[in-house]
Amino acid sequence: MNNVQQTEHEFALSVVVPVYNGAASIATLVEALATLEVPGGLEIVLVNDCSPDNSLAVCRELCERNAVALTVVNLARNFGEHNAVMAGYAHARGEYIINMDDDLQNPPEEVVRLWQHTKQHGYDAVYTCYAHKQHESWRNLGSRFTNWCADIVIDKPKGLYLSSFRCVSAFVARAITEHRGPFPYVDGLIFQVTQNVGTLPVQHLPRAEGHSNYTLRRLLRLFLSMLLNFSVLPLRICTIAGVLLAGAGLVGLLVILVEALLSDTPRGWASMMAGILTLTGVQLMMLGIIGEYLGRLFLTVNGKPQYVVRDVQRNDKAASGHP
Repeated sequence: MNNVQQTEHEFALSVVVPVYNGAASIATLVEALATLEVPGGLEIVLVNDCSPDNSLAVCRELCERNAVALTVVNLARNFGEHNAVMAGYAHARGEYIINMDDDLQNPPEEVVRLWQHTKQHGYDAVYTCYAHKQHESWRNLGSRFTNWCADIVIDKPKGLYLSSFRCVSAFVARAITEHRGPFPYVDGLIFQVTQNVGTLPVQHLPRAEGHSNYTLRRLLRLFLSMLLNFSVLPLRICTIAGVLLAGAGLVGLLVILVEALLSDTPRGWASMMAGILTLTGVQLMMLGIIGEYLGRLFLTVNGKPQYVVRDVQRNDKAASGHP
């Protein structure tokens, strides 16, 4: 990682919001953020992740009529939440950067408290945590499993909850935006830069409008980015599984030889097929994991973009760079 040059920050705080199907809620969020008192100035960066609804039109209207410094980053197609966050980090100009979802499940008034907590304690990053998460039970279970895997894979402090409502310093944001891979996992990149990380309990509200944009497929893709981008642990598990299966096969061979010498017990077709199918399944799983690594490497080497910005719109306050 190259050294990141220190620059003078134009705002004390930037709030990055990836927008996808957020037309019904983004105006309420922006209006609430605009009322916050942030000494040194507040900037809002809305990243439209090629939302299929009229979110872009709403964001553009907010940019034109809002008094707070506001930037709209319009991506050329849908790249995913973490790619959109990376685009927002690249365009944010605050000393600290908070990113949050557009669904109003995180109260906007928590933004200042999160920023102050990060700044006062000198943290490079602070993650929020919730006493009660207002998500479906299957998604909460998946989050716990992902966090357990992250303890092993991305070297995060054990027990730290990985929330999308987080605050990072400009130093961390600039460092991780040097990553150009097409499958970014923001939390993994943060822990590659720093271990100076804190937590802050906050309130989590029920979703105000619509339903979650995270389908099982999207969550699985995000899980693979965390699992495969920052560790060779899956390959090591494949090696261990191969050794164990080879050992089991050797034991089975010895059992067969002993039975052949001591009795005329006929060999069962069912047990033979079960063994073949098990071994074949494990082999295909190992090849799939290796193929996933190679595929990601291929796409990275061939320059698959992390995101593509179609256009950027700033209002007068954001364009002048003055709080």
